[in-house]
Amino acid sequence: MRSGEEDMAWPFLAGGGRLGVLIAQFDWGRTSLGPIAGWPPHMKNATALMLRSKVAIVMLWGEAGVMVYNDAYAVFAGSRHPALLGSNVREGWDEVSDFNDNVMTVGLAGGTLNYQDQELTLHRNGRAEQVWMNLDYSPLLDEAGRPAGVMAVVVETTAKVMAERRLSSERERLAQLFEQAPSFMAMLRGPEHRIELANPGYMRLIGHRPVLGRTLAEALPDVAAQGYLALLDRVYASGEAHAATSSKYAVATEPGGPVGERFLDFVLQPIRDAEGSVAGIFVQGVDVTDRTESVHALRRTEEQLLALNADLERQVIERSRERGLFWELTSDLLGVLNGDGVFETSNPAWQAVLGWSQQEVGSTPIFDLLHPDDRQATRLGFEQLVAGTPVLNFVNRYRCKDGSYRWLSWIGVPEEGKYYCSGRDITAEKETQLELALAQEALRQSQKMEAVGQLTGGIAHDFNNLLGGISASLQVLEARLAKGKLDGVERYIGMGQDSVRRAAALTQRLLAFSRRQTLDPKPTDLNRLVGGMEDLIRRTVGPAITLEVVGAGGLWPTRVDASQLENSLLNLCINARDAMPDGGRLTIATANEWLDERAAAERELAPGQYVSLCVTDSGVGMSSEVMARAFDPFFTTKPLGQGTGLGLSMVYGFVRQSGGQVRIRSKPGHGTTMGLYLPRHAGDTGAEEAVALREAMERGDGETVLVIEDEATIRLLITEVLQEAGYQVIGAEDGRAGLRVFETTRRIDLLLTDVGLPGGMNGRQVADAARVVRPGLKVLFITGYAENAAVGDGHLEPGMEIMTKPFEVAALANRVRAMIGH
Repeated sequence: MRSGEEDMAWPFLAGGGRLGVLIAQFDWGRTSLGPIAGWPPHMKNATALMLRSKVAIVMLWGEAGVMVYNDAYAVFAGSRHPALLGSNVREGWDEVSDFNDNVMTVGLAGGTLNYQDQELTLHRNGRAEQVWMNLDYSPLLDEAGRPAGVMAVVVETTAKVMAERRLSSERERLAQLFEQAPSFMAMLRGPEHRIELANPGYMRLIGHRPVLGRTLAEALPDVAAQGYLALLDRVYASGEAHAATSSKYAVATEPGGPVGERFLDFVLQPIRDAEGSVAGIFVQGVDVTDRTESVHALRRTEEQLLALNADLERQVIERSRERGLFWELTSDLLGVLNGDGVFETSNPAWQAVLGWSQQEVGSTPIFDLLHPDDRQATRLGFEQLVAGTPVLNFVNRYRCKDGSYRWLSWIGVPEEGKYYCSGRDITAEKETQLELALAQEALRQSQKMEAVGQLTGGIAHDFNNLLGGISASLQVLEARLAKGKLDGVERYIGMGQDSVRRAAALTQRLLAFSRRQTLDPKPTDLNRLVGGMEDLIRRTVGPAITLEVVGAGGLWPTRVDASQLENSLLNLCINARDAMPDGGRLTIATANEWLDERAAAERELAPGQYVSLCVTDSGVGMSSEVMARAFDPFFTTKPLGQGTGLGLSMVYGFVRQSGGQVRIRSKPGHGTTMGLYLPRHAGDTGAEEAVALREAMERGDGETVLVIEDEATIRLLITEVLQEAGYQVIGAEDGRAGLRVFETTRRIDLLLTDVGLPGGMNGRQVADAARVVRPGLKVLFITGYAENAAVGDGHLEPGMEIMTKPFEVAALANRVRAMIGH
């Protein structure tokens, strides 16, 4: 029957939605209910009412509990529908048969059941899933008033329960952070600033006085007397946050004890209610007394030293001029500089050290005697001197009369429009430092080569295995194709490609260790990067380890190679997992870090703004000896065969190459924190999204690509791929042959060149030369091993991109299409 005829045959099903149609079509003779024509009135009436309900309802008829349900219940049943229709409830939901057996027993006895947020494990979509539901069960009565079945009203509350649990967990975590935070925190309610919450840090600051439930004026009169109460009133009235740095606070930390001065960095943040009105103020800050006092003491010392040095230097030069003997005999270059940058007076040491006579010095501005690379810095130093600030230990290079250069260290003191200067020849010291640096670098390289030599056997073994896999796959493919057997060839192609990817991963680890891999840095949001890897990390570390990700709000972007950073993060998480063989907690946290000179010096970085990525485990920890060698190539504490010792070396090399630093905090038995510090990027991360590699290659439109590749096989393969994709291709085996093409008038839309080329010109040099005659030429570099200098110290100009061998041919064609299309 068609649906219209079915509705006419069984009027009680009319308007019953999709399930009304299915019930009419179902062969009920196969069930204990019998054909639909024989259903008694109480069944038909109950069915009609159920079908018109928007709430999920299922009726369970008879001892077997034959299931009849409506459209809303069909949605709840998932892929179990429509097989559930007409089935017995114990078999239809076999995973909860005991639960439903109790439902049928109670309901057919005339009883009712009610469950709120009942947790069950159901297989609705081919897999086990935890669900929570509100369930109401009541008996279905026949004409005689006897229970003939059970009606179940089902309201799924899974989303609500999960949200409540997440909220509860978040509240617990926030409460824990509030209690354990090293900073001081307090919550003030209402215009009278009643203290509602105060963490241990706040209680230590105020001397553990009883304050909860009292107003600030009552509990802390010393705070009110120092003007902080008026400040809170302004924040409450205006609704605008207030931040303070090194604010003075006088407090007696012990009752009746002496009053001491503390210096605080703090923020007063207004808290608004649901209507948007200010309801309270959150106070958070840190005690920076030690830092502030150190800064003040350092400034006082610097001022005293500057004044002392300035006075001493002036006295030495004046007395040298007056007494003459020291002026004549000293090997230091002495002189009086005027505002035009000319030494009006100079001693004989100028001629002894540099070869210039007093007359020549007095007629030549100092900038004409300087090394070109030192002129700008010296101008800035001269401007500082003219502005009245002494210059101490200023180093630059002066040209000798014979054309050579000498290193000089200067002290300059301003006085009454004149500038008294003393310069010491430090050329020998500089040369010694250079020789020492070269020797240290040679030693480091020697140690690195010795370590590489120790690993050669292992590398050869790994590559032979990988090459064996590729060779075997090709041989099997060759044999099967010769016999015309095409079934299963994808398996052998996949095996070969897997070996290629593993070989590429091994070379990338070695390149990262040597800090010679070519990076592709882009503005990156660390929170987004970590979030994208969270599931992978959870699967990698396993269920015995609890993973917690703490992403800082308002996190600054950084400019970094995202794929290399992902590899580094995964490496650190694997190390952390191995340090917790019996399970534990792994925390990944991001933060903004503003490093002053002291903090930057501790991390061997320049002062400034950085973004940190810290991986903390609760594992076995490290001794000081292990920490000292953790970044050494091939050093590992793992058993033989379970680690190469390249992991942390790779992470260290990549982070240093990206302008950052790695630091370890650890203690045996108390876990380890690996902290990565990366420079803040001044811009934002933009709207870049990762684009998955498409299987089909995008086609060209007859554009011309010049391919320069010295390996004939690779050049031929690239040519064929691009020609099949619709491009005109010109091939060249080295840079000079490629440049001859640019001497013609032939159109070139893209230069595709290997970085390492024979004949004395690398790929970057060829690209730069080509852009002289073809400004704006688009260039795609390909490389298997390239020093950063070969592509501009890792920095590509606009219109230049790079791909690392080996690569997918579809990826190459699509990259060419994308570059030409821009």
